[in-house]
Amino acid sequence: MDEAKPTFMLPKPVLNAPVTFDPSRMIGIIERKALIKHLADAYYAECLTSHQELLSLQRKWEEMNNERLLMEDTREMMRQPKCPNKNSYSSPQKNSYRNLSPCK
Repeated sequence: MDEAKPTFMLPKPVLNAPVTFDPSRMIGIIERKALIKHLADAYYAECLTSHQELLSLQRKWEEMNNERLLMEDTREMMRQPKCPNKNSYSSPQKNSYRNLSPCK
């Protein structure tokens, strides 16, 4: 009757001795912390260069399209104002408004 017991039914080992301080574990923790900090610094530097590159591309695009944007702005300013709908006003001062309106 040498049947192998499934691993989930095996008894858990009992720890009798309290965990003692191991300086080598502390050194490993410090080294991992330094590695994480180094990786974070590298990631931050890479992000900064990407953002600076995107900013320079955006400025270049704005310089190239600045003239076109200015032309669109001047067209907007040169347009005549839209005439109000004559039926939209129901006030008694309708006639005085028509006299002041730029649209005829």
